[in-house]
Amino acid sequence: MQALLWKSFKLVLMTLGALLLLGLLLFVSANLWVLGKTHARIEHDLPLCGPERVGIVFGTSHWTRSGVRNPYFDARINAASRLLRLGRVEHLLLSGDNRTRQYNEPITMWRDLRSQHVRDEDMTLDYAGFSTFDTLARARDVFGVEQVLLVTQKWHLPRALFIADALGLEARGCSAPSRPVAGVWRLQAREWMARAATVGDLYLWGREPYFLGPLEPLNIAPPAWRQMLDVESENSLDGYRLGLKGDAVSAADTARE
Repeated sequence: MQALLWKSFKLVLMTLGALLLLGLLLFVSANLWVLGKTHARIEHDLPLCGPERVGIVFGTSHWTRSGVRNPYFDARINAASRLLRLGRVEHLLLSGDNRTRQYNEPITMWRDLRSQHVRDEDMTLDYAGFSTFDTLARARDVFGVEQVLLVTQKWHLPRALFIADALGLEARGCSAPSRPVAGVWRLQAREWMARAATVGDLYLWGREPYFLGPLEPLNIAPPAWRQMLDVESENSLDGYRLGLKGDAVSAADTARE
């Protein structure tokens, strides 16, 4: 009897060990798949990012749990404003969580970008970007985006690009330069878990966005420098027209004489 119980116990242990090993292999394989499929489309030098008409800035908390400003939030905002100034993107889609009146990631991003002299017409706010998947699904199905530059940290970009590929978006990644932060390994470890879960979401469980809504195509205004050129061109044209009109009047006066 004891021999039978021991044999059964060993069989259970072997089965659990095999399942654990299989799960570990699947976990590592999923991560390697995501990383291998996307690493070539991630740019780490801001002036070399893009160019694209639309850049998506992914929301995150403005503050850390310890009550200080989140350096990853600041890095995304600084990268987004600089990309606009460099002409690497023309319009920013600010997508984040707006779960309560007190917690509003898009408004916070918009406010901070305005403080860096980004025009309102160069920003669109997406209040239902509850996750990376939701942000990208809404970019495609609500805002009509087809080609896009993704602006976030380097450890987040592989998963974001992988999701974009699955949704049929033509996307490239721009890594927001971030200063070293204590405990970043926790975020990276969590990201490894999230990548594996994303593969399941996309190819096993058929995940759908939490909320879509009607189509709202982006209204992309001409860049500020192009507007200045248009104004100068129009002024020059007006001057040319006035000159022609003056010449015509002079010719008519001469004819009357």
